Amino acid sequence: MSFATFYQRSIDDPSAFWREQARRIDWHHPFSQVLDDSRPPFAKWFVGGTTNLCHNAVDRWVGTRGEQPALIAISTETNTEKTYSFRELQDEVIRTAAIMQSLGVGRGDRVLIYMPMIAEATFAMLACARIGAIHSVVFGGFASNSLASRIDDAQPVLIVSADAGSRGGKVVPYKGLLDDAIKLAQHKPAHVLLVDRGLAPMEMVAGRDVDYAEHRRLHIDAKVPVVWLESNEASYILYTSGTTGKPKGVQRDVGGYAVALATSMDAIFCGKPGGTYFCTSDIGWVVGHSYIVYGPLIAGMATVLYEGLPIRPDAGIWWSIVEKYKVTRMFSAPTAIRVLKKQPPELMKKYDLSSLQALYLAGEPLDETTSSWISEALGVPIVDNYWQTESGWPILTIAKNIEDKPCKLGSPGVPMYGYKVRLLNEATGALCGANEKGVVVIEGPLPPGCMQTIYGDDRRFVDTYWTTQSPESGRPMYSTFDWGIRDDDGYYFILGRTDDVINVAGHRLGTREIEESISSHPNVSEVAVVGVEDKLKGQVAVAFVIPKVADNTTKGRATLEAEIMRVVDKQIGSVGRPARVYVVGLLPKTRSGKLLRRSIQAICEGRDPGDLTTIEDPSSLQQIKDALRG
Repeated sequence: MSFATFYQRSIDDPSAFWREQARRIDWHHPFSQVLDDSRPPFAKWFVGGTTNLCHNAVDRWVGTRGEQPALIAISTETNTEKTYSFRELQDEVIRTAAIMQSLGVGRGDRVLIYMPMIAEATFAMLACARIGAIHSVVFGGFASNSLASRIDDAQPVLIVSADAGSRGGKVVPYKGLLDDAIKLAQHKPAHVLLVDRGLAPMEMVAGRDVDYAEHRRLHIDAKVPVVWLESNEASYILYTSGTTGKPKGVQRDVGGYAVALATSMDAIFCGKPGGTYFCTSDIGWVVGHSYIVYGPLIAGMATVLYEGLPIRPDAGIWWSIVEKYKVTRMFSAPTAIRVLKKQPPELMKKYDLSSLQALYLAGEPLDETTSSWISEALGVPIVDNYWQTESGWPILTIAKNIEDKPCKLGSPGVPMYGYKVRLLNEATGALCGANEKGVVVIEGPLPPGCMQTIYGDDRRFVDTYWTTQSPESGRPMYSTFDWGIRDDDGYYFILGRTDDVINVAGHRLGTREIEESISSHPNVSEVAVVGVEDKLKGQVAVAFVIPKVADNTTKGRATLEAEIMRVVDKQIGSVGRPARVYVVGLLPKTRSGKLLRRSIQAICEGRDPGDLTTIEDPSSLQQIKDALRG
């Protein structure tokens, strides 16, 4: 079957198409309706059917693949490696689920997971899925303020954490950050379950904090049955940066997500039971949810969970993992490949990479130089793909297991099955033709696996994503907030964001959130943060501040920059730290007071700042240029 035929079936008759794909997973009770689209944009998939993500990822394989590797946990930070078979993984998940139940966690309760890349983090996610709790994983690099805002939004019954993580040999104490976050948060969790790795001292809070190892021993022989959930019950909340300082809690379902991942693992990632999947992301991001934890396990594959850097102990570490564990499919980000490109080539050539069949890259645009280098070095297909936290699985790529269409350098590919992708002219609202720049939008309903809503805020979900209608059908259209262009062959090219979210090494950061953090410094009067193109990371955040009291000496500016960096580190974490902070006396604004961030960004990147007829004070642009030169 050609991909064009496969795709068109998903658009013309989504119910028949997705009924067929739903056979890829186990259902405890069959669904009565494939799609309920009676209240757009809130689509429900596989209505009435009951299933469970943990069952589909773990339990259903124990009978036929019980001794096969399922989870391969590797840490070059602690020099440890451990492989869990599907049977062993099931045992550990059940023990963790029993601990959670003993601490009062039940169906529909939220569990916040703030953990390094260790096996217990995977156990905790799957344990939540097993008992019908809703997990919310927060990236381990986030600081107390950011963590507190997520605690208040999710209101977890339980938080699962650890004494510390480690990056590049540097210990990052988690417990202190978590204690500070709980103090800052209005919501106080009943319990905190802690894994002690022996990396940093921990002060246990009596009556609240619980030792994981101790409680694991108490529940070593526990039996915890799967809780069968209606397809549209929530599986997890994952926070993503918004254009305001308040993060958005992307809420995902159970059945639709399981079907979407099962289908993508076959059609897009060509995964086969018994293979090994190595995704180099983090469980704090959506890629880690979909293609470290759930996707590969649902496909009956072993999945590699890696804690460490791509260049430590040397830049051959990833390739040594490929050789040792016979990795068949690998998923990473262009930034990581650009880092490896700078390393000695013999570090790759010394390993047997014959098991590897393809490398998938996502999270940021893939440039031609990086793609060509890694393709030649590995000798396997390099498959770009484009998607978002909100979609949960690729929107644009090449589904090589359906049809081996060629990839085009600079393009993630063509729309995937289920996604009715369009380009919309921002000014006129008309659909764009070939080679016309527009906003990438998707006509509703979104396919299975995409976000259901913003947790606890249906109105914000509608107002954020669904403010336009299709000129063709009048149906609501979902905005990706990305600019794009489509060539004559139907391949899409992503050109950057339309809003104030930037992409740093594949991590989405809201510039407003960074601005709010910088504004809390007592000597900052005004601030503008923009994303600036960077050859290594794709984009980096750059800040321009107007101080309340200016010290224009070199030392004074450097001191203020260092203080601001520390503020952002403390409130957001190192992931949000700007690459540079420049001191200026004016910021470019329109006469109505709107900051001209796109003009600032253009100046930083050496481009034309565009139409400036509305600018209040043209000298402010010169101040930006002078700051960059100085």
